[in-house]
Amino acid sequence: MKNLFAIFALSLLVAAARAALPQPDLIAQIHFAGAQKISADANANAFTNEFCSAEALALRAQTATKLSGWLSGWLQQKLNTTVAGGDAKLRPLFDDLQKSEWFLEARGAAGGKPEVAIAIKLDSARAQLWQANLKPFFAAATFQSTGGWLIFDSDPALLKLGDRLAQKISTPPSGWLDLDVNWPHLAQWYPKLKELSLPETQFTVTAPDANFRINGKLFFADNLALNLEPWRVPTNTLHQPFNSFTAVRGFASWFQSQPWAQAYQISPVPNQLLAWSLPSFPFQTFAAIPVPDSANAVAQAYARLAPAFSAANARDYFVSPVALEMTNNEIGWTGLPFIAPYLKALSEPAGHFLFLEVFPNTPKSKPLPAELFSRLATKNLVFYHWEITAERMPQLLNLSQFGLMVTSHKQLEAESAAFKWLQRTGAMLGNTDTEITQSGPAEFTFTRKAPGIFTGLELFTLANWLEATNFPDCDLKLPPRSPRLKQLHQKQKQNAAPAPLPAH
Repeated sequence: MKNLFAIFALSLLVAAARAALPQPDLIAQIHFAGAQKISADANANAFTNEFCSAEALALRAQTATKLSGWLSGWLQQKLNTTVAGGDAKLRPLFDDLQKSEWFLEARGAAGGKPEVAIAIKLDSARAQLWQANLKPFFAAATFQSTGGWLIFDSDPALLKLGDRLAQKISTPPSGWLDLDVNWPHLAQWYPKLKELSLPETQFTVTAPDANFRINGKLFFADNLALNLEPWRVPTNTLHQPFNSFTAVRGFASWFQSQPWAQAYQISPVPNQLLAWSLPSFPFQTFAAIPVPDSANAVAQAYARLAPAFSAANARDYFVSPVALEMTNNEIGWTGLPFIAPYLKALSEPAGHFLFLEVFPNTPKSKPLPAELFSRLATKNLVFYHWEITAERMPQLLNLSQFGLMVTSHKQLEAESAAFKWLQRTGAMLGNTDTEITQSGPAEFTFTRKAPGIFTGLELFTLANWLEATNFPDCDLKLPPRSPRLKQLHQKQKQNAAPAPLPAH
């Protein structure tokens, strides 16, 4: 799963000089209009399709149950208290957080102690339930009711956040969701977030028509040292019809800084990536990386990758033996069923590329649309992605499930709530258009227009996370193979070995 998150992190890059964050003491600030209010909106179809189907409701209920159990244990540990039946007390509150309108504000007070306040629109019976169920966790908490709102403050002696929320509820934002999360600050209380290296994130979700609009900012703690070199597009290899296209640049410094990537880096470190997929076959997914000398890059890549496949314990990472072979400036993976991945040296009018194909490319049919080049010409563009999600989702399911299987990772089970939600939701989604630009020395601007909140890859990643056995952590590793299976695997390899040549 860490590698899946790394795909999103390509736009979260590298540091140089210090920059100021908008609200240094902020942990989180959220407003959610609530499913009841959103469903009454004239443009609610997009929300209803993604979050209100029977499959979505089942997944929402399952996730709320998991979260209530996890949060109960986490709060008791952090607050050094014991609450009998804590998960049962929190579980109904998650139902209200899905249906009702609410505000949340969390900040770090002097000395680092956090304060959390929630204002939520509830009837009197549910307000009494919240008070009764939260008080055992928060001994210093206060509750006040005003105009149909309940305001909970975990410790008003610190910052009086409840009073601030009392002022906000009189003029709630018009968006369906407004969020500002300082992930580095939040990681002080949930250290596992440090692994993702996320910047402070602000975004607003609206739906002025049949599509969601997501607009946001990413604020980094340090100024960014990006090299946004001109785009290089392999126009002879990339062609229509494609149903997804991704372009990202400026990530060389970020890639160099990642410990997991050290063993696989070539020189010079690539700084640009284009990826796309064709609708003809499930596995027709491709990527092109501009390099100065493609033949040299392939040779370097083989030298970096070969040890991972020839190591004595490599067999433990795959369900069947996988070998790496290099011939004529091509690296091929053998032993994989259904697909034929190759990493090749590619020469194009735009220059040299490392070209990765999971399944053979089809001949060029139509030239690239002019709109693609006009989008890539956007000033300070760092990331651009377009897809037809309804077409891309089945491809991603096939490719991702296959990748999880051959690398001995747990696949998303067909009978799971998340898988059923994916199949129901993905089929309803169309053109998804996402753009990230650098809008300041330490700032990115994010925009998305789509009939769903998430892209196909984000949906699949989210589904795997929600179904993880240790959610909200994520562990997709399968249990170790038994000694008997290892012996059988070794025997199969020996039987497959070529017979020795006869002596002369």
